[in-house]
Amino acid sequence: MASPAAHPRAVEDYLVALALAATWPVYMIGGLYVLGPVLGVCLTAIVLVRKYVRTPTTPRPAPPNIPIGVWIWTAGMVVMLIALWVGHWSFELSTGQTIKSSIGWAKGWALFAMFTLAGACLDIRFETILKAAGLTSLITLLLTPVLYVAPMVGLPEVLFVSPFRFVGGPGPEFFAVQLYSIDPMDGLPRWRFFTPWSPAAGLIGNLYLILALEDRRTFWKVTGVLAALAIIILSKSRLGLLTAVIVWPTAFGVSQLRRSILWLGAAVPAFLAGLFSPFILTQLNAAYAGLRGMRANSNRVREALGRIAIDRWWNEAPVWGHGVVERGPHLVEYMPIGSHHTWFGLLFVKGAVGVAALALPLLWSLLEFALLALSSRIGRAAFAITLLLALFTIGENLEILTYLFWPGMVVMGLAMREASEKRTSNSFERPTT
Repeated sequence: MASPAAHPRAVEDYLVALALAATWPVYMIGGLYVLGPVLGVCLTAIVLVRKYVRTPTTPRPAPPNIPIGVWIWTAGMVVMLIALWVGHWSFELSTGQTIKSSIGWAKGWALFAMFTLAGACLDIRFETILKAAGLTSLITLLLTPVLYVAPMVGLPEVLFVSPFRFVGGPGPEFFAVQLYSIDPMDGLPRWRFFTPWSPAAGLIGNLYLILALEDRRTFWKVTGVLAALAIIILSKSRLGLLTAVIVWPTAFGVSQLRRSILWLGAAVPAFLAGLFSPFILTQLNAAYAGLRGMRANSNRVREALGRIAIDRWWNEAPVWGHGVVERGPHLVEYMPIGSHHTWFGLLFVKGAVGVAALALPLLWSLLEFALLALSSRIGRAAFAITLLLALFTIGENLEILTYLFWPGMVVMGLAMREASEKRTSNSFERPTT
C-alpha cells in the first residue's frame, strides 16, 4: 500500500503528510513540541509567498481568497496577543517577560490562525490527512501492547528527556519520551502515548477517532478506531470517554438533519425519553456521580483552581487579565491558577477580552460547520472537531496542545474554504457522503 505521503499534489500536501505520519518517530526524539510550530510557520510562509509574491514564471495560481472563518480566527488570536500585552503593561511586568509570553502565544494561540489559514488557502487534501493519521494509528496500535506491559515488567516511566527542551517550553514533560505514568491519586498506571499528559491523550484520541470514522478504507477505518479507543481508554481521561460517545454521534446526527427519515425515527425515542424521563435523569445523575468519583481528589483541585481564578479575575483584572499565569497555593498542590480549564485560564491571564476572543470564533465555526455538515463530509468532520475543542475547553488549556491538535485545525481550514465556495455558488444541496 502506498505511503500516505506518496504522490502529493503540492509541496504543502507532502509536508502535512510527512509531519503527521512521522508523529511517533519525531516523538521518540522528543521533537513534537518543535515540529508543530515549525510546520505552522512553514505553511503560513507558503501561503504568503503564493498570495503576495508573484513573478512572470510562477507556475501555480494564487491561493483562493481567505475565507471569513479564517479572518475571524485570526482576529481572535490577534486580540489574544493584545490582551496579553495590556495585561503585562497593567501589572508592570518586565520587557523580557513580555517577550517570553509573546513567544508562548506564537507557539500556542497563533497556531489556530496559521493552520486554519493553511487548510483554507493551500492545496492540502482531506484524504492526505486521513491516510497519514491512519499510519500513525497503525503504529499506535502496534506499540500499545508494549506500553501496556511496561509498568508490569518494571520498565522506567521516562526513558529520557530530549535536548530539544532547550528551545524553551512549558515544561520537561513536553520533551520527555515516556512509556507510562503513575497516577498519584490511586497509584495506578496511566498512558499518555505521544502527548505530555494523560488527559491530553484523551483529546488527541478523540481527534483520531473522528478522522478514522471519516476514512473510507475499511482496514484503515478499523485500525484507526481501535487505536483511538486504545488511547482514550488507557489515558483514563473521563472527559475523553465522555466526548467519545457524544461528539461523533452528534456530528452525524447534524449531518442527517435534512433526511425526513431521521425525524420520523427520532419520534419514538423522543416519546419514550419523555415517558421515562425520571428514570433516565436518575441514571444520568448516577453516571455523573460515578465519573466524579473516579478521581475525587482531582475534582477538588480543579474546582479550587477555578474558584481562585474567577475570584482573582473579577477582583483584580476583569477586562484584560493578569498577563501571566501564577503558581497556586498549597490548597491546589501549587498548580498554576487557571490551569486544567481553558475559560478559567483565559479569564485569569487575558480577562473578559480573551474569553471573547476564543468564544466568538468557536461559535462561528460551530454554526458554519453545522450548516456545511448537511452537504459535506469535510463539514461533518470539521463540526465534530470544533465540538470536540469546545467540550475540552472545560478540561484542558487548549493553547498548550495546539502543537498536537494541528491536523484538526487544518481540517477546519479545509471546511472553511468549502463553506466559502458553497456560499459563493449558493450550493448547499449536495447530500453528505
